[in-house]
Amino acid sequence: MSGSLLLTINLLAILSLGVIFNVAHSLRYDLQSGTSKCISEEIKSNAMSVGKYTVISPNEGFPLPDTHRVTVRVNSPHGNNYHFGDQVEAGNFAFTAAESGDYTACFWTPDHKVPVTVTIEFDWRTGVAAKDWSTVAKKGQVETMELELKKLYDTVTSIHDEMFYLREREEEMQHLNRSTNSKMATLSFISLVVCLSVAGLQFWHLKTFFERKKLL
Repeated sequence: MSGSLLLTINLLAILSLGVIFNVAHSLRYDLQSGTSKCISEEIKSNAMSVGKYTVISPNEGFPLPDTHRVTVRVNSPHGNNYHFGDQVEAGNFAFTAAESGDYTACFWTPDHKVPVTVTIEFDWRTGVAAKDWSTVAKKGQVETMELELKKLYDTVTSIHDEMFYLREREEEMQHLNRSTNSKMATLSFISLVVCLSVAGLQFWHLKTFFERKKLL
């Protein structure tokens, strides 16, 4: 295989993986005691998702205080529970999405008489980004180029599935728009009929009133 072909394949792999790996969210944020914070991620059905969270110790090198523990819950769009941790300092979860939609990971901290700030480091990955490529390379005993090709193949497959998923969402939105437009047209027609009916009744009432008063 020529050097230029190898370079082309590597560039394609890097560019494609850059498109897909943007579904990996790694962040650190502060949470005040007695408050909660939820993070949502749109995941399509049958997609793999993994997450890892850790409470950062306020005093590096010392054990984590009991006040710096959180309750964690991961729910599906329909409210199904995929992970729950009660008063923990770290944890992880992994699941395959059974339905498409926004999945939420919520963190709570208990209220304390003396307010504290809890710092949480959270890493959430879906799709190709959720796969452990080091394990794949170790188990398969593949060379570097073969591993890159495997990454590229999975990336292209993920892009293909994502395109079909977006197309389905677009069709759903178009159907919703047509249905909404149809309902609005029906409502407008009914409103017009009601307005004309009320105007006719008012005209009839006024005509009757004036005839009674012999003004007409």
